[in-house]
Amino acid sequence: MTKTIGIIAIKGGVGKTTIAASLASDLVNHYGKKVLLIDANYSAPNLGLHMDIIKPEKSIHQVLDRKTGIKNAIHNRFGVDVIPGDFVYNSELNYYKIKDKIHSVKENYDFVILDSSPSLNDELLSTILASDSLFVVSTPDYPTLYCTLKAAKLAKQRGKPIDGIIVNKIRDPSYELTLKEIESATEIPVIAKIPDDKKTIKSTFTRIPTSIFHRKTPFSKEITKLSSALAGSSKKTSWLNRVFPFTVKREEVNRQLLRKKFYDSIFEQ
Repeated sequence: MTKTIGIIAIKGGVGKTTIAASLASDLVNHYGKKVLLIDANYSAPNLGLHMDIIKPEKSIHQVLDRKTGIKNAIHNRFGVDVIPGDFVYNSELNYYKIKDKIHSVKENYDFVILDSSPSLNDELLSTILASDSLFVVSTPDYPTLYCTLKAAKLAKQRGKPIDGIIVNKIRDPSYELTLKEIESATEIPVIAKIPDDKKTIKSTFTRIPTSIFHRKTPFSKEITKLSSALAGSSKKTSWLNRVFPFTVKREEVNRQLLRKKFYDSIFEQ
């Protein structure tokens, strides 16, 4: 059964689009999944820049404006089916139609991933309502955590609780919020802890998703652990964890629970 995953945030600069592009690419290239990646940041679309689509002939804007069918707006890059946005599109759109548009092609994919707007607006709400599962991207600081709490509240009000937090751009844990503090404040499990990685800057410049640009960076390794959980792939346990089980990190426990949830819903239905 196909899962629609919304990657959300209520603050720009946290790496939401970088993560959405890398997660989609990793699921396709390393786990053999079929993925449709859609730019749902309609006011400021930039997913195309991450997926090497500079001047798309068709876009999600034209799909919502009923000027083209959703299948006509698909561009394939790095094995991923991508529907980019139009950098300049002035017509008024009904963002809430995105769920219906996805429904017509959803059965062709294992995952549909929506890269949402980083603002508390109708664009973000349309992603929340169209998604089966939501992940919020945050950085480990108080201002961003406050925005994450607002996202969690909005999702909960709409009956779409967030399934996990992806903590990105960890730089100096001595001056940043801990996993325990983030989970305690939000009551949402942290499913990935990603250190700040300069390779993401290089991959954005080259317009190649980081998980493909450099497979062995700390960023890519953490993305792979998350995509493994989503794909229901068998978890490899290191010899250290087999000998000392207590060394298993909290985010890994959370991914195991997420793995079971996704496996039960996708592979047993």
